[in-house]
Amino acid sequence: MNSNEDRGILSPMGRREFLKWTAIAGGTLAAHASGLLAFVGQAQAQKALGFDRSVWTCCTVNCGSRCLIKGHVKDGALVRISTDDTGDDTYGTHQIRACLRGRSIRKRVNHPDRLKYPLKRVGERGEGKFERITWEQAFEEIAGRMQKAIKEHGNESLFINYGTGTLGAVMSRSWHPSASPMARLMNAMGGYVDQYGDYSAGQLESALPPMFGSGWVAGNTFADIRHSKLVLLFGDNPAGCRMSGGGLVYDIIKARQDGMARIISIDPRYTDTNTAVGDEWIPIRPGTDTALVCGLAHVLIRENLVDQEFLDNCTIGFDEDHMPEGVGPNNSYKSYILGLGEDGVEKTPEWASEITGIPAQRIIQLAREVAGAKPAFIVQGWSLQRHANGEQTARAICTLAALTGNIGVRGGNTGAREGNVGFSFVPFPMLKNNVKAVISHYAWPMAIERGKTMTATNAGVRGAEKLGADMKFLWSYAGNALINQHSDINATAKLLKDDTKLETIVVVDNFMTSSARFADYVLPAVTTQEERDLCDGAKSSVMQYLIFADKVVEPMGECKSIYDICVGIAGAVSPELKQKYTEGRTRDQWIEYLYHETRKKYSDLPADMEEAFNMGVYKKRIDGEPPVPYEAFRKDSDAHPLNTPSGKVEIFCKELHDIGLRWELPKGDRITGLPIYDPAWEGPSDPLTEKYPLQLIGHHYKQRTHSSYGNLEWTAQVAPQRVWMNPLDAQARGISHGDMVEIFNDRGRVRIPAKVTDRIAPGVASLPQGAWYTPDKDGVDTGGCINTLTLYRPTPLAKSNPQHTNLVEIKKA
Repeated sequence: MNSNEDRGILSPMGRREFLKWTAIAGGTLAAHASGLLAFVGQAQAQKALGFDRSVWTCCTVNCGSRCLIKGHVKDGALVRISTDDTGDDTYGTHQIRACLRGRSIRKRVNHPDRLKYPLKRVGERGEGKFERITWEQAFEEIAGRMQKAIKEHGNESLFINYGTGTLGAVMSRSWHPSASPMARLMNAMGGYVDQYGDYSAGQLESALPPMFGSGWVAGNTFADIRHSKLVLLFGDNPAGCRMSGGGLVYDIIKARQDGMARIISIDPRYTDTNTAVGDEWIPIRPGTDTALVCGLAHVLIRENLVDQEFLDNCTIGFDEDHMPEGVGPNNSYKSYILGLGEDGVEKTPEWASEITGIPAQRIIQLAREVAGAKPAFIVQGWSLQRHANGEQTARAICTLAALTGNIGVRGGNTGAREGNVGFSFVPFPMLKNNVKAVISHYAWPMAIERGKTMTATNAGVRGAEKLGADMKFLWSYAGNALINQHSDINATAKLLKDDTKLETIVVVDNFMTSSARFADYVLPAVTTQEERDLCDGAKSSVMQYLIFADKVVEPMGECKSIYDICVGIAGAVSPELKQKYTEGRTRDQWIEYLYHETRKKYSDLPADMEEAFNMGVYKKRIDGEPPVPYEAFRKDSDAHPLNTPSGKVEIFCKELHDIGLRWELPKGDRITGLPIYDPAWEGPSDPLTEKYPLQLIGHHYKQRTHSSYGNLEWTAQVAPQRVWMNPLDAQARGISHGDMVEIFNDRGRVRIPAKVTDRIAPGVASLPQGAWYTPDKDGVDTGGCINTLTLYRPTPLAKSNPQHTNLVEIKKA
């Protein structure tokens, strides 16, 4: 039988207090316990262990937070980690305490498997056979290969692959690739093909700007929930994704304490956020949220519960009286919902229930609750748009916020991801990229196989009509997206093994990751604790902060910073290129320059940079209430129009309608003016369910940040890799909690233990994403990597990753 932890059957108050306690401490129970030891025993430990020094540093991985960490050094080694103990912990300048992962940095820095020397491939790609070489040889050969690719194929044959392992560091930033030290190097050599979008929110980033205007579509902060009457969390789980002491999980807990909002989570899983602050869990079939919104809209329209004043003044496309020019009759959202549109199907709650698995009566009640709650905070996590047709889902939830008039008001939200405030350092400057063509972050395999055939209309190329070359040279720095984090590992591995197509792969990392095994050159990078850097503060509702991460210990082996690696390669090309790249500055001189440039923005930073590094962190609470996005537009849409053709929120988007008519799309794909429900391939209505009846999704996990920390035994003991299954599905397959099972489809097989729990909906399985791909001799992955099973199929508009849309079967191994 399942344990209470597995089944999630603590009392509501017990669950809430448990997770509130652990979240405020900075993550999991184990992390909190570690923190208590660090705090309570720090003075005694310092005396007993005789630390030589203690240095402020930072965890810079891509978790959506950025935490302050103190490294304690003895005899030149990092021997202990503690976290933020500054200030009096007043909310708004509160302590930025690290979670389990941040507190495990010592294990990561000192790991015996660290890469220590430059390596060159000697076997076939993917075999993992390398020989040690000198840095001079690595610089000369890599520089020569880059020059050869440019000479034979042009600069459009160069690419920087996706990587977020050092997201928060200014001088060693890995994402966005265009802000990385390699981008400056390749720009100095004429440029490279850049990328748009990202694996986190690529579909949302393409779908929402046409609806609201160009740029990132903002949301109200979680702190604003104290003014809300109702919160709808569509797949949003900050306790799993934003769990540092300075992060957004603390904000939602604090706002809940200060307000009266009822919080409902709509999700296939009973998440940690629901455990902490939720009042109700509504399980939903993955990829069907758009259908739910349609069912809710039907009730709102039929019962005259929409905010007609807001719709008339601030939107276009809701009804036939407010449509863009050149669009025929019965194409409004209201017509679509009432069955007057092209498909002739009325989107009743009963219709939505059949698709979503949510009872029709609950859909009716929920619509009335949302309409009656003034204001309602409607928010979506990014998991929803990592599905087939995820662009439609992102737009649909924002449409629900428009129908109920919750955009631009205190306590409401746009329907997009929650907002945040923050400080940022002046970035390391990039030189001009002379290559105009930009491709989707997810389209790089296409660029290897048929780059010269990729166009604006058949592959979403931006900035140019077509791509001018196949991809020949690829950098991967602080990223594991060549293999581990990219779809359909087995097919991708087959593509990468052919070095007549992609001729050169250079990986810069701390470990021999799944992706590094496919490199031609593997270069050992320092960790954040082995170099000095400036770290931008991250996601928070009321606090802005900057972290000064000092060098804690000397680099292991021959590890180098990414800046010094780029300097070495530039020097191997020519002294002139080296001068152009460095502008005569060392890495430390760049840091000093950027610090003083940042002081021009934040004048109360110390005049002496060393004082800032001794201080560790600079915090400031924002004055007054957090800003409300689109508030001025809401009050007077004529005086403050949006940057859309109509100046209003475009429920029917003529731009997307026209793109759908013009682009060359694969069979079954559509781009439409309205946010309609299109059944997903490998969704609950796909005939393939007869063979593979379970929908497989992924979720973020406390053990790792994506794949970072994925090789640490310490964190794996706290949060072992297991596939979540509902007891009904497990019982039907003779599977008990803890049994070894095989998850499989036509793309691959994964062997992993089962977690049998009623915290996941029947018919759904969830495998925590980011586990390292570890195939056995038969090609069965024993690491538990979900991308062994995912399909590589770029989405219609964003050409992005639908990695939560998968059909599988599970059997006892």
